[in-house]
Amino acid sequence: MEYTNLGRTGLSVSRLCLGTMNFGPQTSEPDSYAVMDRALEHGINFFDTANIYGWQAGEGITEQIIGRWFAQGGGRREKVVLATKVYGKMGDWPNEQGLSARHIIRACEDSLRRLQTDVIDLYQMHHVSRATPWEEIWQAMETLVAQGKVVYVGSSNFAGWHIGQAQAAAQRRNFLGLVSEQSIYNLLTRAVELEVVPAAQHYGLGIIPWSPLHGGLLSGALRKMAEGGAARSAAGRAAEGLAEHRPTIEAYEKFCAGLGHDPADVALGWLLSRPGVTAPIIGPRTIDQLDRSLGALDVRLDEAALARLDELFPPVGKGGPGPEAWAW
Repeated sequence: MEYTNLGRTGLSVSRLCLGTMNFGPQTSEPDSYAVMDRALEHGINFFDTANIYGWQAGEGITEQIIGRWFAQGGGRREKVVLATKVYGKMGDWPNEQGLSARHIIRACEDSLRRLQTDVIDLYQMHHVSRATPWEEIWQAMETLVAQGKVVYVGSSNFAGWHIGQAQAAAQRRNFLGLVSEQSIYNLLTRAVELEVVPAAQHYGLGIIPWSPLHGGLLSGALRKMAEGGAARSAAGRAAEGLAEHRPTIEAYEKFCAGLGHDPADVALGWLLSRPGVTAPIIGPRTIDQLDRSLGALDVRLDEAALARLDELFPPVGKGGPGPEAWAW
């Protein structure tokens, strides 16, 4: 396994992050335990979850599964850099969602209880809250850090200017502020290159891409469908993308075959080569899917290969950060 620092921090995390969204709804609890154990065997020490995962409001099903896995001992908790999130709706009452100081602190306490741990290593805001002033958000986060319940704070689904706002407010308080941003980022979805990635690099945030395979579309979906598999490619983001981009996906899979790499490995390997990227989030449902994900670490894309990928999946505008991407 390869490791890197999370943004400007001294924290070492694996170059692949284990996403746990499938634990509960798609992957049974025993199988989830097996996947997490195998992740540690591979040296993956960065696990990502959220209080809303499990999709039963207020239950935190996935966090509970992880907590019971931690409770087995064996150094599991000590080895894991644990990331979870706050923002989503956890009940029917008005203050059971969002980023008010009240909800942040309450949600943190609830996540700690479900996860059966004393501390969250990376506490991420799952979405920006335009209704809450940054002074209130940072006051709550500072309290949790001072209490030893949170170590680092990250964001998810922020625009570039939100990152700038957050960091300016944190600097006024002499607080570390954000250390990471979790965004949708893959070959088909490159909008973050315009402003989010430059903002993250400027302020020292590590980029943690979610949906790196675009819901499975970039994992060899056409080949798997021809073989009778690829159930995920028949619905959701992947199905919509396939309807729109079938010729491109056909060309992409042919290109990957020429490289001698699985399409999923190329998609992850491309992200690993991008400036500012710390660790794409892989979301395996099975041990086999987890094992196969590690092939991405062996992918080395030369300039010709990167240029071909830009031809197949053009960046927004002229490419790179704004305003040069859209103006002279």
